[in-house]
Amino acid sequence: MTISAETARGTGSRAERISAEPQGPALARAIAVLAADGLAALPTETVYGLAARAASDAAVARLYAAKGRPSTNPLIVHVASLEQAARFADTAPAAAVADLWPGPLTAVLALTDPSAIAAAALAGGSTVAVRIPASPFFRAVAEAVGPIVAPSANRSGRISPTSADAVAEELANRIDLIVDAGPCRVGLESAVVDLTGPPRLLRPGGIALAELEARLGPVALGGEAAASGPLRSPGLLSSHYAPRARVRLDVPAAEVREGEAWLALGPEPSAAGEAFTVRLSETCDLDEAARRLYDGLRHLDATGAATIAVSPIPAEGIGLAIRDRLRRAAAPRPGDDARGLHDNDAAACPPHPDPTQPTQER
Repeated sequence: MTISAETARGTGSRAERISAEPQGPALARAIAVLAADGLAALPTETVYGLAARAASDAAVARLYAAKGRPSTNPLIVHVASLEQAARFADTAPAAAVADLWPGPLTAVLALTDPSAIAAAALAGGSTVAVRIPASPFFRAVAEAVGPIVAPSANRSGRISPTSADAVAEELANRIDLIVDAGPCRVGLESAVVDLTGPPRLLRPGGIALAELEARLGPVALGGEAAASGPLRSPGLLSSHYAPRARVRLDVPAAEVREGEAWLALGPEPSAAGEAFTVRLSETCDLDEAARRLYDGLRHLDATGAATIAVSPIPAEGIGLAIRDRLRRAAAPRPGDDARGLHDNDAAACPPHPDPTQPTQER
C-alpha cells in the first residue's frame, strides 16, 4: 500500500532552493519550513535526505506521499545527539557504537515512547531506527525542531540523490525547500545495525563491517524483508535504488555488449565506448566508487541505454554496500512479469560469494 498522492503538495510550484552557505540564513529557513510541517531536502554526508518533523503526523504523511513511498516501509529518525534519542528509544545497546556518531550509522533500537514519533514513520513496528548524521547543519536543525525523519530525497525505488540537482530532478514540484551544500562526502546510505538482540547488519553502508565487529563482536549478516511482519528498517525492499534502465551485474570489460552503457571500475575500455561509460574510479578506489555510484547511474540512465552493465565490485569494505545497492537496482521490479520484462540475465546474482546476502551468520 502507498499513501495517497492527494496528501502531496498540490500547488505544483517549484521548491525554493538556497545555498547552505552562509549557514545562518539557510539554517533559519530550514527550521522555519520544518516547524511549519513542511518538507525540506537537506544535505548529509551520505545522501540528501527529505526531512520532516518526526512527531508530526501531517508532515510524515506528506513525506510518504511526495515520495510515493509504501506505507509498510519505516523511516530512520535523525537526531542531534544520543541524549535526544533517549527521549523515545532505549539507547543503552548503542553505547558500544556511540563513538561512530556523528556518522553514517543507523541503530535499530527498542521504542520506549511511541507518542514521540508519528505512527506512520514506524510502519507498525515496535522498534525505531536512529541516526546522528555527521552534517553540523542537519544536527542544528534537529536540535531546533526535534527529531527528524529523512529518507533519501527521491521518488520511492529510484536512485538516491547525492546532489541538489538530483533532488530537484526528482522532487522539485513536491516539496518546499532544497538546501544545496554540494556533493555528498560518502555517497551511500548509512549502515543499519539491529541492536534489539544479537547484533545484525541489516544494510551495509558508510561504516565498514569490521568497525562494527571491533565494537560489538560477531555481527550477523542479512536484512531482507520478511514474508510477514513489520520491516525492521528501510533499505530492505528487494527492488530499490533503481534506474529506468535494466542493470546487469559483474560484467568484465570484455563482456560488455553493443548498445549497453557501462558503469566501470578501473581504466579498461569496452564495447560501450567512452560516451556511454562512467568510471566509478580509474584506480579502483572503493571510497571514490561509492561517492560516484548514484551520480554515475543517473548519468548513464540519461543516455537512454536500455541496459547498464556494471563492473565486478570487490565485496570488501564499502564495496559490500556498493554491491548491496547494485543488487537491489538489478532486482526484478514490481510489474516486470506482467510486462514481460523479467530478464534473469540482466538481473543475475553475483557469481562471487556476497556477504550482503541474507541468512549468513558470522
